[in-house]
Order: sequence, then C-alpha cells, then structure tokens
Amino acid sequence: MADITRRLGWRHLRGAPTAHIRHHRGGKLLHDGPGLSFWFRALTAALSEVPVDDRELAMTFRARTSDFQDVAVQATVTYRIGDPALAAARMDFSIDPDTGVWRGAPLEQLGTLLTETAQQHALDVLARTPLSSALVDGVTAVRERVAAGLDAEPRLPATGIEVVAVRVMALRPEPEVERALRTPAREQIQQEADRATYERRAVAVERERTIAENELASQIELARREEQLVEQRGTNARREAEEHAAADAVRTEAEATRSVRLARAEAEGVRTVGDAKAQAQAAWLKVHEDVEVATLHALTGTRLAENLPNIDSLTISPDVLTGLLAKLGAREPE
Repeated sequence: MADITRRLGWRHLRGAPTAHIRHHRGGKLLHDGPGLSFWFRALTAALSEVPVDDRELAMTFRARTSDFQDVAVQATVTYRIGDPALAAARMDFSIDPDTGVWRGAPLEQLGTLLTETAQQHALDVLARTPLSSALVDGVTAVRERVAAGLDAEPRLPATGIEVVAVRVMALRPEPEVERALRTPAREQIQQEADRATYERRAVAVERERTIAENELASQIELARREEQLVEQRGTNARREAEEHAAADAVRTEAEATRSVRLARAEAEGVRTVGDAKAQAQAAWLKVHEDVEVATLHALTGTRLAENLPNIDSLTISPDVLTGLLAKLGAREPE
C-alpha cells in the first residue's frame, strides 16, 4: 500500500520498490514505474498500484478419482505480475488518493483465476486416475499437469500474469478410506515386526543353546580334569605311601640292626663284666683259701661295718653281751 501524506490540498505519494505506480491526469499518463515519489492533486489524479513481487497462492480443493473416491489436493502457485500496465488495464488496481488503499480486491480476482484454472486441470487428470495410482504418482502427475495447464492458459498472459512455480504438497483421501488403506500396510508392518521379533527370539534361543552347550562342554572338561586331578592325587598318595613304607622299612631295619648290635654289645659287655667279676671273685677266693676262719669273720665284720650306716650311740644289754661272749668262747676251742 502506498504511503500518502496531505499538505494544503496537495498529496504526496511514496511507493514501495515492489509496487508499480501509474498516475493519470486528464487521461494522460504522468508517472509510471515502481518506487515512485511525487506530488499530486487528489481531485484530478487517477492512481493505480500494481504489486510486481513474487506472491504465493495456497489453494486446497477436492477432486474425485476414476473409482469415485474423493481426495483433497493441497497446492501452492507462485506467480507475479509481469506486465503492470496490462494488469492495471484488465483489473481494478486503483487506489484511493487520500488513503492509498485499493478500491477493489484485485488480488482476490487473481487468486480466483489461478485457483479455478489449476483446479480444472487437476480435476481433469484425477478423473482418469484410480485412487491407488493417485496416491502413488498423483502428486507428480497433478503438479506437471497444473504447471502445463497454467502455462498454456491464454487468460494469464492477457492479464499480465506470469506463473513462476507450481507445487503440490499433498493428495489425501477421505479419513475412512485412508484408515482402510492404512490397515493392510499396518498389518504388513506388524507382520514384519512379528517376524523380526520371532527371528530375534530364534537368534536369542540359538545363542542361549550355544552358550548352554559351551557351559556343558566346559563342565565336562572340568569334570575330566578333576578326574585326572583325583587320579594324579591318588597316584601321588600311593607313591608317597610307598616311599614312606620304604623309608619306614629302612628305618625299622636300621633300628633292628642297631638293636641287635646294641644287644650284642650289651651281652658282650655283660659277659665281659661277668667274666671279670668271676675272675675277680675267683682271685679273691684264691687269696683267702688259706686264711683262718676267724680272720674271715673279722674281714666280714669289717666289710659289714663299712657298709653299715653311721651309729652315734649303741646300747648293749648284759643279756646280749653275755650271749655273744658265750658264742665267741664256744668257737675258740675249734
């Protein structure tokens, strides 16, 4: 929208760079171009403002396929006014000289023209396409057909309109049909998921079986090694017992030999001592063969006295002394 200011009956217009301004007075064109700025009188001026920038026109319409299924088409058409003079001559782009606002609705007219033209070509291509094919290739087919139809539409160049691009974002069936179409795909996806789950479980079971077999093989190997260990321990114990028995036998034999030798030595010593004692006794007896009995008695008493304990005092009664003297006197005549 142009910016218009008032000054004592005069008006000043300042346009945007993307707006083409046309100023007529008395049927003559005084100003023509984008981004203009000039003074004018409101009573004699005829102004029009034509946008020359690229504009997006979003459209949504319904169509029916060859199998009588309704679909919703969402598209966007990018366009611009390539000939502002022609567009201003064919459509009402005039603006109020006091406010700068369009007197009519030219952009709505352009939108209606583009929408109806695009819808006509989209309906034509979808009417010969079944729903399944439309959902698969319909977006591309509709875009190409609409773009070709807009390029070939004679009303657009005659109005000064250039189509820059056509985009089709979506082509959707009715919600009930869409749910029905999704069901097989969902079931297939669910089947794929179930199959993947079963395969994953099978792989897990196979891995568990492999692990169990490995554990069992490890246990068998461990048991075999334990058996070998027990057998080796038994062999070692038997060998140790045999060695201990052999050592005990050697030790016993050595002790027996030593005992025999000791007994022989003791016997030899006893015999030697006995012989020595016998010889000493014989010599002692031989020495006293010719000694008188009284002398022997005296020696015996002497020996006996030597072996008697010490006697501090001895009391002899007269009866003992008398008997003793009597025995001594009785033995002297012999």
